[in-house]
Amino acid sequence: MKIKKLPLLLLASGLFFTSCQKDDISDTTLDDSLSATSELTPETIDKIKALHFNPVDATVGKIMLPDGSYEKTYIVEGDIALNSSQLNNMSTAEITNKQYRTNNLVSNNRTIRVIGYTGGSQALTTKQRTALQYAINNYNALNIGLTFTLTFGTNYSPYDIVVYQTNNGQAGGVAGFPSGGNPYKYVQIYSGMESYSVDTNEHVMTHEIGHTLGMRHTDWFSRQSCGQSGESAGADGAVLIPGTPSGYDATSVMLACFSANEDGEFGANDITAFEYLY
Repeated sequence: MKIKKLPLLLLASGLFFTSCQKDDISDTTLDDSLSATSELTPETIDKIKALHFNPVDATVGKIMLPDGSYEKTYIVEGDIALNSSQLNNMSTAEITNKQYRTNNLVSNNRTIRVIGYTGGSQALTTKQRTALQYAINNYNALNIGLTFTLTFGTNYSPYDIVVYQTNNGQAGGVAGFPSGGNPYKYVQIYSGMESYSVDTNEHVMTHEIGHTLGMRHTDWFSRQSCGQSGESAGADGAVLIPGTPSGYDATSVMLACFSANEDGEFGANDITAFEYLY
């Protein structure tokens, strides 16, 4: 997810007015950790739209892994990594509306092993490690069939999810969607998050882990939390998750953008959505 710098009445991570508005914070852009390599072709843009992703600002580039290597990926909606196989093969049959998810989910009734990376320049800071523990606590507090364990170290190969830092000076992070019943492995947290509170770091990590479990942006159709109010991406084929609202949910941790004063906790509708799906 990322943050946007917006006018006072259209502030980051939610379109809030008067007393509900959020603090103004700086832009997040692609850099060496998400290196753009070429423009998207019209065919690729059509595929992104067909999967009900918002194509605004989508790019093809390279995502940095914990060992410093790069993997080609498409970045959509600011922080969602999709590889070519996912772009070509993801099903839209059960893409859902509020809260939104993909048809790609993690197999249920299992333990998800998470490691916070501690090696070299990709290591999480002390603040980020604390925030990651809080994020894992958020998930373990849910009444779902998934249990999460957390450890810290450098041998991330055996783990389901590795959370690591990228030293780009930006704020936000990147993750992807599950495949083969497994969560997306790599959760990248930008080093600029060190300038924000533990709670805001917790928010970003909870959000990105949500993507690894198949959750979309709550406002993917309009990116309203980023201050955008133009043409939506369209919701053909979307299905409402029972118990969640059909309108914009300003309390969701899965909004596309966030502010500097997040509390890091799930909104009530996030909880309903996760407990329905898992």
